[in-house]
Amino acid sequence: MTIQQKKPTRSRSPMPLPDQVALVLQGGGALGSYQAGVVEYLVSLDIGIDWVAGISIGAINAALIAGNAPEHRVARLSEFWELVSGGFPNFCLPHDHIREATHLMAAGSVAMWGIPGFFRPHGLSAWWAPSGTDAALSFYDTAPLRETLDRLVDWDLVNHGPMRFSVGAVDIESGNFVYFDNQDPHWRGRIDARHVMASGALPPGLPAVEIDGRHYWDGGLVSNTPLAHVLDHQSGDLLIFQMDLFPAAGPLPKEMTEVWSRQKDIQYSSRTRQVTDLYLRERREHEAIRALLDTLPDALAKSPEAQRLAGVIDEGAVNIVHLIYRSRAWESGARDFEFSRSTMLDHWEQGREAVAAVIEQGNQLIARNIVSGRSASFDLVQTGQIKEKQA
Repeated sequence: MTIQQKKPTRSRSPMPLPDQVALVLQGGGALGSYQAGVVEYLVSLDIGIDWVAGISIGAINAALIAGNAPEHRVARLSEFWELVSGGFPNFCLPHDHIREATHLMAAGSVAMWGIPGFFRPHGLSAWWAPSGTDAALSFYDTAPLRETLDRLVDWDLVNHGPMRFSVGAVDIESGNFVYFDNQDPHWRGRIDARHVMASGALPPGLPAVEIDGRHYWDGGLVSNTPLAHVLDHQSGDLLIFQMDLFPAAGPLPKEMTEVWSRQKDIQYSSRTRQVTDLYLRERREHEAIRALLDTLPDALAKSPEAQRLAGVIDEGAVNIVHLIYRSRAWESGARDFEFSRSTMLDHWEQGREAVAAVIEQGNQLIARNIVSGRSASFDLVQTGQIKEKQA
């Protein structure tokens, strides 16, 4: 079974769009095909993407998007996800308990043998490998992933193309979060497969990645979403499609498998509400500064101090379309490393359905409305506020 691309059942792209459209892709291993389904639907609506930011599997999807021309993005995403889900049986069973058992069997197969085109077990046990080597510090070898990325991603396009590209990782020794951003002078023109692999180097399974003498692990250890990075570097009106693979809220567990699942949700959920609440507070402060500056006489308004205050004000509007993957009843805490073909296709389809449902809520996602020289969103979200639509 392969991915069948579908056309939307409604009119084309809601227009006009804001200055920038950004994709914010959370980490979540095998759940990342959900993000690919969202992207496929956006592409089918001719919604252009100006910025893509990701963590872990989101970084891999981001590279496949930024590193290919618009007409090839869905094909490259399909090729990757079909590759890494290949070789597993296609379990389509009606009973949840039977489906859960086959789900755990598929995850066990990954743990034992690895994933084609992604990672494979080291030939030597970590207990016997020489100290300090990748084999001593991780269970799997990610050389196949580098080969896959180099084959599917045009790194020149990632570095010099029109799309902004940002992926996050953690410096092991300092513990600091680092963004490899093609607009950052330090990284401009230098991004390659290592930077994407660093963002997804989740220990102890996958080995650290060395770049310029520093060693990096998966960005999800510190923050599983790059939302704050995108908001901090916003310029102009911005529409964000944030795709989360672990929900922050969930039911109280009743069985051990549910404890495992819920623990991962809490550990890796993006804390979107916390980020947006802080951002809203900051924007309200900016509005208060703007109101104060507007009352100043010309002489004071043109003073260096007033100009500095004016310079910190964000003028653009932000809308966030928040898409959250919802686990099936049969999925356990192993769902982020269960790469069976049928499960991958199910995640992909859920992504398509989620963004389609959000877009169907209105005739337009966002429109430009000039109010006193500043932008506001079509649905009356005033400058500096965030409108969050959940699916």
